[in-house]
Amino acid sequence: MAQPQSNKTHWFVVSIGMFRHVLSRVGSGGSADSRRYWRNAFAAVFLLAALLMAFAAASGQQIPFVTFIPNGVFFPNPSGASETYNTMGGGIDMTGPFFQSLGSNGRSCATCHQPSDGMSIAAANVQRRFLLTQGLDPIFRTVDGSNCNHNIDVSTLAGRSAAHSLLRTRGLIRVAIAVPVNADYRVVSVNNPYGCNESDVISQYRRPLPATNLRFLSAVMFDGRESSAATGTTKIQYSNYPNSLLNDLTHQSIDATTGHAQGDGTRPTPAEQQQIVNFEMGLSTAQIIDNYAGRLDAHGATGGPLPLTNQLFFIGINSSVRFLLPPPQYNHEPPGGLVTPGDGQFTSAIFNPFDAWASMPHNSPRAAIARGQAIFNSKPINITGVAGINDDVSAGGLVSGGIASLQGTCGTCHDTPNVGNHSFPTPLNIGTGDPNPSNSSVNLGGLDVSYLPSITVCKLDLTTTPPTPTSNCKTTTDLGQALIDGRFDHVGRIKGPILRGLSARAPYFHNGSAQTLLDAVHFYEKHFGLVLTPEEESDLVAFLSSL
Repeated sequence: MAQPQSNKTHWFVVSIGMFRHVLSRVGSGGSADSRRYWRNAFAAVFLLAALLMAFAAASGQQIPFVTFIPNGVFFPNPSGASETYNTMGGGIDMTGPFFQSLGSNGRSCATCHQPSDGMSIAAANVQRRFLLTQGLDPIFRTVDGSNCNHNIDVSTLAGRSAAHSLLRTRGLIRVAIAVPVNADYRVVSVNNPYGCNESDVISQYRRPLPATNLRFLSAVMFDGRESSAATGTTKIQYSNYPNSLLNDLTHQSIDATTGHAQGDGTRPTPAEQQQIVNFEMGLSTAQIIDNYAGRLDAHGATGGPLPLTNQLFFIGINSSVRFLLPPPQYNHEPPGGLVTPGDGQFTSAIFNPFDAWASMPHNSPRAAIARGQAIFNSKPINITGVAGINDDVSAGGLVSGGIASLQGTCGTCHDTPNVGNHSFPTPLNIGTGDPNPSNSSVNLGGLDVSYLPSITVCKLDLTTTPPTPTSNCKTTTDLGQALIDGRFDHVGRIKGPILRGLSARAPYFHNGSAQTLLDAVHFYEKHFGLVLTPEEESDLVAFLSSL
């Protein structure tokens, strides 16, 4: 079966042995001249690969011998290189249904979940795909790849460039979801700069989540819609994991094909659904090479994807909330525990891959990564105004009456050991999608959101017939969980993503508002008052880049 054009453009592996040899030598020691030689060789190999990929794309030729990417292949990114390891089959088989066009528009799962981009998409690489294919790659389909799906002209290159600007520059897919009929709010206004101003079906713009490290998920999709009774799927809980996760991923494979790929429902077949889920569940992805520190699994460090294949996980593992608010203050989540469920253990040291580098000389790039890890694990953050934490339990918060302030760390919301998502379903609104009341062009952390729609919803007075909007209103750029379960209290709440492989998939946050990891750090500084010195900022970014 012919591969979709997106696969032809991006799957080119040049001299696997050369990749491994060159990359194993980068930053691994030796003289400065030796390291410089190997870095230049590294760059030359990838330049050759890029040129050959460009030629293949421009000529429209297949690269028929690239059907399998073995474990151990590294994918370059601005911070170094990532690696994806598959516990099944020894690598990535690109002939399976994950890489096949199962719908009507030429897309496959891999169109938006690229091995080169940490099984997601990096905006910079989307822009390259646009240039190489003149905007004709299957990712640029108006069903959801354009800023709006009506009143657009994609007949010219300029028209396609404008229509797909959010996908090209922020890596955003348009997610259009109907307002639930039983919603306890009304959408009173939508100001969408691209023309999708409908108030019954809301267009929102989100980054594709990575299709890797999935066994650590506590919810599927940013808004949890593939793990919700509202969509006929199952909330992932300690008592039903992993079957609930597997069933939700199966359902998601169908929805993605009928939606993004515009399928007719006949595919994926049950057998193909199982193949897709098995493939996804076998993948682990992490950064393996850092531009300055070299290999991230050297000198006692345990970076890279291989340790993730044996990382312990269960729903509620290392529950930060249960530790900070022990029963009876909060008694609504799984049993917690660090080694076995309910063992009462907790560690704020969420990440430990770079412990061995902590004693290295201060000016060592490896020491900087270790310092950044320590900042992530231990720097205090005063958590206030976060829906899902600080609000009343009736609105989805932690305790009755709410909690005005919670002293935590990065790990309070990123508590899964060595992975960094939340270990049980906890959608939160930390303000990445909420406009600043004094300047609506930026969010609560000062990042630009002027490219996103402004959506105002008001809670309904359900005692009137018909229900009428009250003066209790919220303005946001993304309704989040509220567009799934219809609850006003859940406006803007989304799940936190897994933090491994970040360098492969910029920009960050669900709406791409953080162009860089430093932007993401600045968000927390401005919104939550996190106080960092310039060196601490740099160290934290070095750590996040190495995940």
